Amino acid sequence: MSQTAAAAPSFAHYAILTAMLAPAFFLTATASLLLSANNRLARVIDRARVLLKELAETEDEEERAMLESHIARQKKRSKIILRGSQLLYTAISFFVGTSLTVAGDAFLGYRLASLPTILAVFGVLAMFAASLLLARESSLAVEAVNEEMDHGHRRASVRRPRGGA
Repeated sequence: MSQTAAAAPSFAHYAILTAMLAPAFFLTATASLLLSANNRLARVIDRARVLLKELAETEDEEERAMLESHIARQKKRSKIILRGSQLLYTAISFFVGTSLTVAGDAFLGYRLASLPTILAVFGVLAMFAASLLLARESSLAVEAVNEEMDHGHRRASVRRPRGGA
């Protein structure tokens, strides 16, 4: 047996390890999105608490209606972020499953066929869907800020005395 033939099996292990590590790039990207989603959720919760406190202290009906609208939007945003986070956790599971099935496939003599690829595709699809949800939530956040700025501007205009300095 030649020296090259004896060394070949050890190189196969490197190929398997490399294939197992490839999903780590997807895991890193998914974890980054998940961290962002969790930070967004924390901000939404904080904002909702402030709005609820303001609602409890407000007697002006117009102001109450505006606050209730903002609270409803925060609730919608939190649900979207939650769904996005759940999809990101699902993607992480698929990417970990991909790594495990790559190793299992090698161990079982390559009998799992395309299972690692299928798991990776499902992980990417879950990540894609989560990204779409988080993009939608970003749009809602901008709408909320614009609405609050418009409301604040209207209130400031009403309070400002006209004509004089």
